Amino acid sequence: MYKIIGADGKEYGPISVDLLRQWVAEGRANGQTRVLAEGTTEWKPMAEVPELAALLTPPSAAPIASTAPGPISLAPTPRNNPYAGWGLGLGIASVTLGLCCCYGFPFSIPGIICSVIALNQIKEDPNLQQGRGMAMAGLILSILSIALGFLLIFFAVSFSTPDMWRRIRRL
Repeated sequence: MYKIIGADGKEYGPISVDLLRQWVAEGRANGQTRVLAEGTTEWKPMAEVPELAALLTPPSAAPIASTAPGPISLAPTPRNNPYAGWGLGLGIASVTLGLCCCYGFPFSIPGIICSVIALNQIKEDPNLQQGRGMAMAGLILSILSIALGFLLIFFAVSFSTPDMWRRIRRL
């Protein structure tokens, strides 16, 4: 028979070896649990008492994998879609640099393509991809660049048309 000091600091017992074995199996006692054997005066950790140390080793028939923690599942972190970044960059370039020369067309058409690809990829897998706002901004800027390009072409042609007709009449 033994007495033990529980995790709450209270003394329990006298208890039998069978009950102690059950408490170890339930996790209520372990190798650090202080025990006092009947007829002794010194409290010892359960792991230091030879006849009780055998209770601490798991039985060989029990599967070890049952004590292992289960699989850890981490949610994947979404990343920015690279096409969204390219679409935004090309949209900005088409409005700023592109309108200075070529009316923005070398940048706006690829900007639209990259933005549409990005929006489709983000729509297919929104848990892993983000950047919808960047793709939309790139798409809007690229379309705006095309509209401004056509507007500039229209004004260039309309202001030069009277001059062209005069030159044609001179011939």
